[in-house]
Amino acid sequence: MKTYENSRNPLLPPEYHTPDCEAHVMPDGKLYLYGSYDNSPDGYCSTKYNVISTPDLKSWNVYEDTFSGEQVPWFNNPDAPAYVDEDPDGPTEFVRNMRRSMEEDDKNFVLEADPGTFPPLLFAPDCIERDGKYYLYFCMVDGSEGVAVSDRPEGPFHDPVRLPCSGIDPAIFIDSDKTPYYYWGQFRSLGVKLSPDMVSFDRKDIRIHLLTEEEHHFHEGSSMRKIGDTYYAVFADISRGKPTSLGYATGKSPLGPFTYRGVIIDNTGCDPSSWNNHGSIECFNGQWYVFYHRSSRNTNIFRRVCMEPITILPDGTIPEVKMTSQGAGAPFGPGERIMGYQACGLTGQIYIDVPGEGGERPAEALMHIAEGDTAVFRYVCSGSPFTALRVQAKGSGRISVLLNGKEAGEISVKDGKQIAVGISFEAGEYELELRFSDCAGLELDWLELA
Repeated sequence: MKTYENSRNPLLPPEYHTPDCEAHVMPDGKLYLYGSYDNSPDGYCSTKYNVISTPDLKSWNVYEDTFSGEQVPWFNNPDAPAYVDEDPDGPTEFVRNMRRSMEEDDKNFVLEADPGTFPPLLFAPDCIERDGKYYLYFCMVDGSEGVAVSDRPEGPFHDPVRLPCSGIDPAIFIDSDKTPYYYWGQFRSLGVKLSPDMVSFDRKDIRIHLLTEEEHHFHEGSSMRKIGDTYYAVFADISRGKPTSLGYATGKSPLGPFTYRGVIIDNTGCDPSSWNNHGSIECFNGQWYVFYHRSSRNTNIFRRVCMEPITILPDGTIPEVKMTSQGAGAPFGPGERIMGYQACGLTGQIYIDVPGEGGERPAEALMHIAEGDTAVFRYVCSGSPFTALRVQAKGSGRISVLLNGKEAGEISVKDGKQIAVGISFEAGEYELELRFSDCAGLELDWLELA
């Protein structure tokens, strides 16, 4: 186990690209995150899972290698049964067009995998506790799905059992009457009541079209919660052209029907090549949060888990929230270092990337900066007027500093070094924006306000 102190976004250090997170408060009172793990530039995910836990949203524990695709006995086994969960009416024209779009826009899109051509990649998981056992539901690159078990929420998980279905993005939910339900699917969500053993169900009971792209903007990534007497289905939402949003639908039954309600968060602007989103909502210590991911390095992948507080209004709706740099923590204060990779909004050619060798630089920085590019950090706060800005940068250029869109000062970088400059702005809480000009190899590692 490795432990990291952090209360800001992204939640984990740059070496942990952990997207698709399902967040659950387990019986020990800690919050646990179960996600996939991007560790290659060549495609989504990897052959292993890590589990993350926190007692307080400040100290994060990473349990590595809690389950591996190599443990799955049926993968690449030609004698293993095949389960097909295709829509009996066939794909609609809408879905056919979406698949063509994905194949063109998403270089990592995998519609079907021929066993033997891929390593045992594990895609998005979920996990739940029942009677002292922890059940990890997973899916693989060949479309198979399964469940492994552990005596501890952090694993390790073992004895995988195959489920009689095929698809991606499993989700598990136990209702207040102790009935378990299982969800999965892309383009349309499927669901079924699980058997009490938590590892089997009758295929005749599968319900299809719980959520669809046409009616609910559902793309993938089912997640289910219950608030009061209302069931909330959270999912990757395609309503804005790409599944960069997390949307939600509500109903009075865990198997629907569901009514689309809107977007909770959209990660558009985190990276020029951002393609998808996948996450969940969870209540921790009386506050609801949305967990989502942001990509980096001008790719669809290298996605990192983030979180934002959300509000459940009396009418059951969830107002959309913006991505922030502060996450569940307080705004950045004077003297606090704000890392370049904590930017929550980018425009232009700029993106978060890995610096080259040489010097003491962070694992990721703001790079590829061009004329007119911007970077946004939400939020900064001071009880007294802001008086100075210090940056560590490489290359040359000018950086205009804006607080809530108003000019606060400008800093010139030449030949890359730490530079401080005076600024003047009244006390308060602000969105910090940096605008770049006259750029020549300019890269930004971090900044501090005073």
